[in-house]
Amino acid sequence: MNRPTGYEPLYTLKPVAPDVWLADGGWIRFYGLPFPTRMTVVRLTDGGLWVHSPIADRQGLKDAVVGLGPVRHLVAPNWIHYAWIPEWQARFPAAITWGCPGVQARARSRGVALALDHVLGDDPPPDWEGQIDQRLAESGLHREVVFFHRRSRTLILTDLIENFEPAKMPCWMRPLLWLGRIRDPDGRMPLDMAISFQRRKAHLRALVRCMIDWQPERVILAHGRWYDRDGTAELRRAFRDVL
Repeated sequence: MNRPTGYEPLYTLKPVAPDVWLADGGWIRFYGLPFPTRMTVVRLTDGGLWVHSPIADRQGLKDAVVGLGPVRHLVAPNWIHYAWIPEWQARFPAAITWGCPGVQARARSRGVALALDHVLGDDPPPDWEGQIDQRLAESGLHREVVFFHRRSRTLILTDLIENFEPAKMPCWMRPLLWLGRIRDPDGRMPLDMAISFQRRKAHLRALVRCMIDWQPERVILAHGRWYDRDGTAELRRAFRDVL
């Protein structure tokens, strides 16, 4: 798609909080539906960079990232966010690549040979322990690792909440946003994903309570409008049928 995403400028680092940036990318299609993209960069206390869900490299994005520090970690945070990891690995061969359970199998099924150094779980590795907390969401179908940057009180999600702004989406997709429960200002967990957690309600409830206990001030999402304030309240709203 060539139409604007509404999150311009694209492929540009945008400050979120001290040592946290995001970059908005162009459109992708998932099962024929258009999605705007977004990645998050965190600078760890050793000066190294942690890159969450890397997007396509356009307009010198990688060079801008290098200007923040050395890229040490590349993160594929859920089973379907991996497309540009190989491209970033080629540019930063010394970086450690971390992936959600199931992401390699998904990539393989789409003809992508995704190399991982480590698989992510509930516990943060020593590389960012004490700086970024994490938990694994596992429905049996959907797998995603959520992250919380302690110092900035920033929660980083991928697809557990989607919050598409209707005015920025194609007209034909707007009814689907309402049906899928992913329309701003009441973006929630996509309906198909919520159904996949029906057999793991206790697991999802514990995960949501953990995220609320972290008391995030802001919540970054991969798709749609993210929450730059009142993050804990937004979690309670988005997961009201879980609590």
